[in-house]
Amino acid sequence: MSNGKYQSSQIISVAEAKAILNAQAFERKTVRKSLPEAVGQVLAEDVCAQVDVPAFDQSSMDGYAFTFADWKPGVTLAVVGKIPAGASGQLAVGMGEAARIFTGAPLPEGTDTVVMQERTEEISGQLRIDQVDLKQGDHTRTRGAEINRGEVALVQGMPLTAAAIGFLAGVGCDQVVVYALPTVALVITGDELQQPGKPLLHGEVYEASSSMLRAALAQMGIADVQVYYAEDTLEGTIKVLDTALQVSDVVLLTGGVSVGEYDFVVQAASRCGVQQLFHRVRQRPGKPLYAGRKANQPIFGLPGNPSSVLTCFYQYVWPQLRKLTGHNDTLTALRVPLAAAYDKHNQLTHFLKGVYRDGYATILPAQESYRMRTFAVANCLVVLDEAMRHYDANELVDIHLLPSYG
Repeated sequence: MSNGKYQSSQIISVAEAKAILNAQAFERKTVRKSLPEAVGQVLAEDVCAQVDVPAFDQSSMDGYAFTFADWKPGVTLAVVGKIPAGASGQLAVGMGEAARIFTGAPLPEGTDTVVMQERTEEISGQLRIDQVDLKQGDHTRTRGAEINRGEVALVQGMPLTAAAIGFLAGVGCDQVVVYALPTVALVITGDELQQPGKPLLHGEVYEASSSMLRAALAQMGIADVQVYYAEDTLEGTIKVLDTALQVSDVVLLTGGVSVGEYDFVVQAASRCGVQQLFHRVRQRPGKPLYAGRKANQPIFGLPGNPSSVLTCFYQYVWPQLRKLTGHNDTLTALRVPLAAAYDKHNQLTHFLKGVYRDGYATILPAQESYRMRTFAVANCLVVLDEAMRHYDANELVDIHLLPSYG
C-alpha cells in the first residue's frame, strides 16, 4: 500500500494513507528573493560569506587600544588620538602610546589589546590602567573570527529565521534562493452554502471552510490562494476543477467527496486526468478522504464538515505543504497520559479535539464533525488507535500539537 501507486477505492488505514503520501516525490520549485522577503522560507542552496566577519581587527568595547608588550602595571601611556566606529583612516600608535577607541572601531596597526574605559583614568593626555589581570588580546575581535570570505554561512535546507536573515545580511548577502511557496486553489462544493454576512434562506448554511483554510495557509506563509465555488453537478465540478488545476500548484476541494448522489469530486478528478492515490481512510472524522496527483500537482478532496476539513488538513495536507516548501518537520507529537477515561465505539483511528495542559491531554466534549466551537479552543488532536476501544485515565496516548501563532 505504501509504494505510491494507484489505489482503488478500498478503505485503507491511516498509516497506509500517510505512507502513500510520503512516497510521493513532488518536485519543489525555487525562487530568488531579497532577504527581507525570504523570512520564514527555507534555503534551496548553500549561501557563502562575501566578506570576512569581522572584516578587520576591531574593538569589542569602549576603551583604549595599545600594544600589550609596551605596558605593565604602574606604567602610564600617552593618549595620541581617538578612533570612532566607522573610522577609515589609520592612526599611528607607537611604543608607550594608546588611542581612545569605541566599540566596533578598527584597531590601530600594531595594537593588540583594549582596556575597558571603566578600568582607566586619563589625566592631561596620560592614561593610567587600573587592571592588573589584563591579558593580551582582551576586548578585541580578530578579522574572520566569525566567518571567512567564501566559507559556507548557511546550508541548503536551513529555515530563515530573523536571526538567520541578520547573519546573512552581515556577511554581505542581499538575495537568497529559497523553496517557493506554492499557489493553492480551494474548490468549495455545496449548493447549500451561503457567504457570511448575507441572510440565510431555509436550508442554507454559512460557508466557513474557505476562510478557515486560507487562515491555516496564511499561518504557513502561503498567501497566493484562489477560491472557486462549484455547482453540485458533475459537469460543474469538472469545469471548476479543471480551471483550478491550470492555475495552481496544489488543489484542495471540500465537500462532494463521499459516495452520495451529489458527490462528484472523485468522478470529476478522474475526468480531469488526476491519478487517484486513495479514497476513504479508516478514521473519524474524515473517512471519505481523497488524495490524488496530476503530474507534479497534489490534489486533496476533503470532507464537507468544517471540523473534518481542518482535521484532515492538519493530518495530511499540512505535512505535504511543509515538504513542498523545504521544511523537514511534522506536527509536534507527544505521548502523554489521558486526563480521564474514554470509550470509542468503532474500530477507526480517532482524531479528537483536545487540550494539552500540565502534562495531561483532555479530550473535549462535542466532537461531532459539524461542531467548530470545541476546535476553536483546542490546542491538540488526541490520536486514538484504530484497534482500541477503551482508554483508562492516565493511559498514554499520542497527541499532535496544533500550529499556533504564539
